[in-house]
Amino acid sequence: MQAFPENPEKILVRSTNWIGDAVMSTPALKSLRLACPDSEIVLLAYPWVSDVFRYSPRVDRIIAYEKKERHRGLSGLWRLARELRPERFDCAILLQNAFEAAFLTWLARIPVRGGYTTDCRSLLLTHRVHKAPNIVVKHEVFYYQRILRGLGIPTGDNELEVFLPGFEIDEARARLRQLTGERTSAVRIIGFNPGAAFGPAKRWPAERYAGLARLIARRYDARILLFGSQADQETTAEIVRLAGKKAQLVDLAGKTRLITAMALIGECDAFVTNDSGLMHVAAALHTPQVALFGSTDHVATGPYSASAVVIRKALPCSPCKQKKCPLGHFQCMKMITCDEVFAALQPMLG
Repeated sequence: MQAFPENPEKILVRSTNWIGDAVMSTPALKSLRLACPDSEIVLLAYPWVSDVFRYSPRVDRIIAYEKKERHRGLSGLWRLARELRPERFDCAILLQNAFEAAFLTWLARIPVRGGYTTDCRSLLLTHRVHKAPNIVVKHEVFYYQRILRGLGIPTGDNELEVFLPGFEIDEARARLRQLTGERTSAVRIIGFNPGAAFGPAKRWPAERYAGLARLIARRYDARILLFGSQADQETTAEIVRLAGKKAQLVDLAGKTRLITAMALIGECDAFVTNDSGLMHVAAALHTPQVALFGSTDHVATGPYSASAVVIRKALPCSPCKQKKCPLGHFQCMKMITCDEVFAALQPMLG
């Protein structure tokens, strides 16, 4: 097998599909940019993760993979391949692990295609990277960096990156003033992120978030921002109802663009979150956070940040990595109390 091209003219990078994975792949993109400073790096990404990279200097362009619309189904995949062919990419690097990613770049006639040999796609890759035996016991930032090293591309540090331009930060601050009033030095802004896309096994109960909000209200002059998608609106509404008016909650679930949510997280004094994409955004923005883990692996997908505290219960069944608790009781999350989360939160609030 020939060596992977050095500093090729045009590189297609197939992004990961979820916000958290996208954030965890940013060190690999930084490594690629440093190794190929003169290359045009084009990212192929789903629209819902594009904001993670929208202002990144590591990427020159983003091509939207509109899988739910014009690129839907096999005919949509063919359409996307035809759209990619005139770009004449020299090579493709697949951060996304599915067979489809390799099949698409093959259909697009990209001559050099590198990535992990997962999902039975080895024959479609010209440059194959095998998983290192110990990669499963490391954080996922190493997983993506390993792809580059397997292709002979040097890698640098593993610091997460999210870039926000000044006008997005200004817009978020103006939105914050509208929602909470003028901010003084005594007011604390705290983010709650009670949702999780993978399933209910990752979620700390709504009544616990509400109980934590009441504890915060007794001790601090605080405004609590509730983050989430439209799918989380029932949960956030329940938290607001249970917490009461004194908790001063602002429900933002499904009401902001991702880029605005990221900028608002950057304005928070602290962030309380389940294992989710926004947890990784907070890590990249160095926002102090308390991350609550149950069914998922805190070593592989925990917040990669020195400003984070992880709370979990080391039960014999955890991490089960299931969407729903196989035993039906969700004890790994229910055993985490409001008091211990509040205790972890207090040093972050001063």
